[in-house]
Amino acid sequence: MTEFMAEFMGTMILVLLGDGVCANVCLKGTKGNNSGWIVITMGWGLAVFAGVLISKDFSGAHLNPAVTLGLAVAGKFLWAKVAVFIAAQLLGGATGALLVWLTYKDHFDISTDQGSILAVFATGPAIRKPISNVISEAIGTFVLVFAVLYMAGPTVTSGAAEIKVGLGSLGALPVALIVTSIGLSLGGTTGYAINPARDLSPRLVHALVPIKNKGKSDWGYAWIPVVGPILGALLAALIYSAGSVA
Repeated sequence: MTEFMAEFMGTMILVLLGDGVCANVCLKGTKGNNSGWIVITMGWGLAVFAGVLISKDFSGAHLNPAVTLGLAVAGKFLWAKVAVFIAAQLLGGATGALLVWLTYKDHFDISTDQGSILAVFATGPAIRKPISNVISEAIGTFVLVFAVLYMAGPTVTSGAAEIKVGLGSLGALPVALIVTSIGLSLGGTTGYAINPARDLSPRLVHALVPIKNKGKSDWGYAWIPVVGPILGALLAALIYSAGSVA
């Protein structure tokens, strides 16, 4: 499997299972309806486990533009590959969200709450304050990327393009546990996107597919789950790099 396909498939599985647990909890008439936050956080943690397990041996299992950027800034990933990885992640996120819609289509058809329908695809704040929301996303992503940097393999050099560096370097379980911890401890403010491919691409799918009673896609908020994770990843990379130099 190529690196592009690994990132595409890993992110697709991540979003399929992650948005899938949101659908199971949020949509009307499902077996898991109203089962709560613990189910969602566990479902997302296991979704990360599955996505990383599938792609770790082929691409390093970044599955997240913020992780890819953080690794590149820290000198652990080649800048020449950043655009390809992010493209694969965004396309994988969109495909995973589309599969969730197909899986739960009958339940989408009978659901009437617009907020619950959107929550399947995209995050939203408990209290809408843009600066606070960006800070929350940045802090959560900082924890993820900072941990990943210490799990990653050797620093990439210009002559080592074949080195795969990322989430897969210590296996899937540690990353899944970190994401679960972030969700349980820090996720209550914004829903912890901590991954632009997990929010932006599925939000676009929400806007495009025909869902009864779906309402608007809240594009006014959509920049926050992109900017916040990027800022958190950059901060993690800078602090990691400063510590490494020291």
